[in-house]
Amino acid sequence: MKNSTITRVILLGTIAIVSIIGMQSYWVMNTWNLKEQEFHEKVNIALRNVAKGFEKIKTMPQYDLIERVSNNYYVVNINQVINANSLEYFLKKELEAVGLEENFRYAIYDCATKKMVGGDFIRYGQETEEGEAQAELPTYDKYLYYFGVSFPKRTNHILESMLPTIVMTAILLLTVIFFTFSMFVIMRQKRLSEMQKDFINNMTHEFKTPISTIKISADVFLNDENIKGNTRLNRYANIIKQQNERLNGQVEKVLQIARIERDNFKLNLEPINVQELIDDCLKGTRLKVEQLGGTLQTNLLDPAPIVQADKLHFSNILHNLLDNAIKYCKDKPHLSVNMQRKGNKLHLQIADEGIGIAKEHQDKVFQKFYRVPTGNVHNVKGFGLGLFYIKNICQAHAWKLDLESEQDKGTTVEIRMPLVT
Repeated sequence: MKNSTITRVILLGTIAIVSIIGMQSYWVMNTWNLKEQEFHEKVNIALRNVAKGFEKIKTMPQYDLIERVSNNYYVVNINQVINANSLEYFLKKELEAVGLEENFRYAIYDCATKKMVGGDFIRYGQETEEGEAQAELPTYDKYLYYFGVSFPKRTNHILESMLPTIVMTAILLLTVIFFTFSMFVIMRQKRLSEMQKDFINNMTHEFKTPISTIKISADVFLNDENIKGNTRLNRYANIIKQQNERLNGQVEKVLQIARIERDNFKLNLEPINVQELIDDCLKGTRLKVEQLGGTLQTNLLDPAPIVQADKLHFSNILHNLLDNAIKYCKDKPHLSVNMQRKGNKLHLQIADEGIGIAKEHQDKVFQKFYRVPTGNVHNVKGFGLGLFYIKNICQAHAWKLDLESEQDKGTTVEIRMPLVT
């Protein structure tokens, strides 16, 4: 993943997390305030109706001032002597009428002792701590005749009514935590990937010096008259040169892929005569095919098509595809190179009659380091970088790349590229 992509993901993810947490916090607090206000209004309605009930019984003037002393404690000024039995009846009746079946404690202020007396604790089945049931209600200095009502489980009541909101908030927080953890994992994997790339780049660059030295030494051996006259030594010198060239090709491939992944390579686009380039590539390929007893057929176009491409990378694509067609043959390689004009596009096909690729692996063969599993048998050596390189170069040129394959029947790779008119 590119550094710019990582930065954008982190930035957008941070903005999303902050926004989500802010919106959810606002939603939870707003819901809490609404539930609290709803609870307060229900209590006010019930206590006001209780005061009106006393007014009807005692035919006293209406005076029902309600004061909220704390979050869960209310006092009601009746301005008359209050009957405790009647008070409990009216409280239970009116609170149940507004839907508040909530544990509560009530008491009446005694002017003589200046204490809250004559009350009781009313339960509705909810669990209550013993201390809450026996706790005395505080007095209130402003009134002379009043009663107080306390709801010790008010907070629990509001939380229970907010249960769906709390559950959704918990799920959202888990999602945010998971997303944050994923971001840390991505960053860690990015650092490890960068370390791996730096190691590979350093390693491949270090290989270049001994590879060059081996090449010079092999050329010296091959040009020496004594070596030329000794069949055995000449054969070994050729093996050294061939294997050195193979190693150099693999190192170059790794370096090119590293440059592609770092976005620090540029295509040197120029008009390319495709037929001439293919002819150059086929010179070495034809010799290999003939040595292995195979066949190579070509179906080229006249006049030769011209495309805008990077000659070096285009040549590497052709060499990779031709080498794969030879490496993955059955007994003898049978290859064909075909070109077709379709509109303003050139369709270049390289086909073989080799071992083919099973359907479950066809979508994966263009992945970096991927090789089709062959069990414990590894007849064909490689890093799994060839098709990955081809795919990236085609994408850089904005070319279309298709692969068709059938196991034990062969593979066809087609590249579609715009023609220069």
